Amino acid sequence: MNAISRDTPRRIVARLTGVRPDEAGVVLLSGAYFFCVLSAYYVIRPIREEMGVAGGVDNIPWLFTGTLAAMLLAHPVFAALVSRWPRRRFVTVTYRFFMLCLVVFFAVLNALPQGGAAAIWTGRSFFVWIAVFNLFVVSVFWSFMTDIYRERQGRRLFGLIGVVGTLGAVLGSSITAFLAEILSPATLLWFSIVLLECAVACMKGLDGRVGGRRADAASPPPDDTVIGGSPLDGIKRVLASPYLLGICAFMLLFTVGSTFLYNIQAEIMERTFADPAERTSVFARIDLAVNTLTLLTQLFLTGRIMKRFGVALTLALLPLLSMVGFLALGAAPVFAVFVVFQVLRRAGNFALAVPAREVLYTVLPRRDKYKAKNFNDTFVYRVGDQVGAWSFRGLGALGLGTAAMAWLMVPVAGVWLGVAVWLGRKQRGLAG
Repeated sequence: MNAISRDTPRRIVARLTGVRPDEAGVVLLSGAYFFCVLSAYYVIRPIREEMGVAGGVDNIPWLFTGTLAAMLLAHPVFAALVSRWPRRRFVTVTYRFFMLCLVVFFAVLNALPQGGAAAIWTGRSFFVWIAVFNLFVVSVFWSFMTDIYRERQGRRLFGLIGVVGTLGAVLGSSITAFLAEILSPATLLWFSIVLLECAVACMKGLDGRVGGRRADAASPPPDDTVIGGSPLDGIKRVLASPYLLGICAFMLLFTVGSTFLYNIQAEIMERTFADPAERTSVFARIDLAVNTLTLLTQLFLTGRIMKRFGVALTLALLPLLSMVGFLALGAAPVFAVFVVFQVLRRAGNFALAVPAREVLYTVLPRRDKYKAKNFNDTFVYRVGDQVGAWSFRGLGALGLGTAAMAWLMVPVAGVWLGVAVWLGRKQRGLAG
């Protein structure tokens, strides 16, 4: 009777979360890892947004160009580390490099007077660096996840891991939302530094658990051998695989729409709020709303949708939402409509599109999970930014306003929808 009583809570937890007893330790560490990564990012995201506006809305396309150049340099370096070092080492080095950069930015921001040309250029550099930081730390996390979980596990557990990550994002955005008018932007960077070090600790604990003899029975066989190959393997693999090219197209179409929406956001925020501290606080509150909605969706919908309808439909939901949202924004290009669309779109991306997109990689060889995935997640992502940013600027020079820009994104979202459905069907075939 006592044994039955002890097993009952485990069965209840397993039924509610989908986590089997032999997976519990790995899932908890995975969630803690993601919690720290997203919390570290969301502390500094609103600071980046304010610096982008302060540097001039007209200069945003150039900031995206700088970001693309940085990605072009960063990807081969990361791929070289992947080729030569085991995952525990290259993940640690990647995160601690970004921590060191944050310490440097803290010193520079403290030393410079506010409002001067040097401060503006530092802000622009910070904008570019955060864009690189965001994609790399999250891409590395998900590469690690697709490396240690099987395809069926990914469909069942990635949404749950995302829930814990979203809690971290809520914490990070809350820190900045409520402290931005009390602490300086430079001081807030220390929250991110500490959280990144906690992420490294979680990664090491997770690697030790799944990489040795104590690996959970449900996890893939231990495989922390050096992947090898050349720094250009990721690029070659993407160009040679229709499936990876499909993921590349999915990323491009997503980021083009996101960049159009980002430029619309900058214009609306600039004309709605004049005070920089107030803008930073509003950005953080939007992040808080996004993360709260993401959390609720992940808790009650993501797992059920993935399990019942599969990857194809889950991937298709965000393009459908984008079509409706751009139609609404074209009809009424005002702050309230923008906020609703932005919150719904970003929450839909984090809660539904990201877990489904990561499942796409679980059916691929290990080298593709790090090299090809990182190329798509970083360089290709920023190419989409470039296409979106310069297209927005060029169309603006032709006299198109916010409403017309939004209308133009509707057919783009339609093409994106077709790519999502094709990818989902192709993934199902590869999974067997």
